[in-house]
Formats: sequence, structure tokens, C-alpha cells
Amino acid sequence: MSELITYHAEDGIATLTLNNGKVNAISPDVIAAFNAALDRAVQDRAVVIITGQPGILSGGYDLKVMTSGPKEAVALVTAGSTLARRLLAHPFPVIVACPGHAVAKGAFLLLSADYRIGVEGPYKIGLNEVQIGMTMHHAGIELARDRLGRAAFHRSVINAEMFAPKEALEAGFLDRVVPAEQLLEAAQGVARELKKLNMLAHKNTKLKVRKALLDTLDEAILLDQGHMG
Repeated sequence: MSELITYHAEDGIATLTLNNGKVNAISPDVIAAFNAALDRAVQDRAVVIITGQPGILSGGYDLKVMTSGPKEAVALVTAGSTLARRLLAHPFPVIVACPGHAVAKGAFLLLSADYRIGVEGPYKIGLNEVQIGMTMHHAGIELARDRLGRAAFHRSVINAEMFAPKEALEAGFLDRVVPAEQLLEAAQGVARELKKLNMLAHKNTKLKVRKALLDTLDEAILLDQGHMG
């Protein structure tokens, strides 16, 4: 497994830890490593925990790639949106243990999971695309529309508002906030509870619940490829 994503499986729980520099930038190589790790987790029939480094889940897409040219930017956003869709439809439960900041694509990872735990502290969670001069992509809009509260959706997507962890809980980015030292223990506790589910029923119900969103994301990804290209 790539060192960009470390993989640790124990007792039916697979922990995927993002490790790509100071801000855990999401690059093409990171997305490839994510997909390889998810493939392995399916083989292991494991509940998935996704986490980052102390203080940060991810600061978003690798800006070096995003500014290197339209072709590269479109390819990265397409791969990232496809990863989000995959997480939403993953056949086993997906938990994100967010150890701090989650910005842009980092926040979209939260919106792509089944259960999200954040930590107390001076951290920011949200979608800052408009703030940094990027028009929000269709897939991002639709994912945020589905997972955030209505008012928070508009404030987040249109105004690029960033949320403290407890505010992110109210907005819909998180399901729970714990002290930092309790994060992994809390995530493992949730994973142990989710392991008790009937996984076939979990998968089939998830696909029914999210069918409209998944169909919309398929259309949005195609729109983004045409618009951004």
C-alpha cells in the first residue's frame, strides 16, 4: 500500500490514514492510493475508518496540480468526485475520524461518509472554493446540497463560510465532536457498533437511500468535465 495512505486492519476494522505532507493535499497519487485501500478493505470485508494527521484531515486538492493546466485540474476534480461517489456507495460502513481542519476536498470527504467524528479545538471545517477564486463544481454543489442543512448549504457553498467543529456539527459536516485524545477510540467504538449490522442489508439500504444522489452525481461529474474542460 502506498505510504500516502497507510492501511491497518484489525478485528474487521480497516483504518486508512492520509499522510501527504503538511496539509494532506489530495493529489492524483493520493486518490489512487485511496482506491487501492478501499479495494483492500472490500476484500477484508472491513468497516472503514478514514483519518489524517494530528490537527488536519486534509486541506483539499493539491494546488500545484490544480494550477498546472485545465486538463490536469479537470482530471483531478473528476477523480475526486468519483472517489466521493464510491465512498457514498461503499458496501461497508465508512467512518471519518477528523483530527482537525477539513477544508475543500477535505470537507467533501466528511460529506461522503456514513459517520463523521471531529475534535474540539481551534479548527475550521468547510468549503472555501469561492474564497480562493474557484467556482464550485457541480458535483460538489450536489453533494453539499444533499448532506448539509439548507441554511448551512447556502452559507457554505455560496459564501465560503468556515465552521468551528461544534458549528460543523450543526451544519451537517459532522455527527459528533470529542476531545482530540478520544478521537480514535471514539471512531473504533462506532466501528465496532456498525460491525454488528447485517452488511448486505446495510449496502442495499444505503444504495436505496442514496440512489437519487448517486444518479445526480453521475450527471454532475459529466457536466463538470464539459464545463471545466
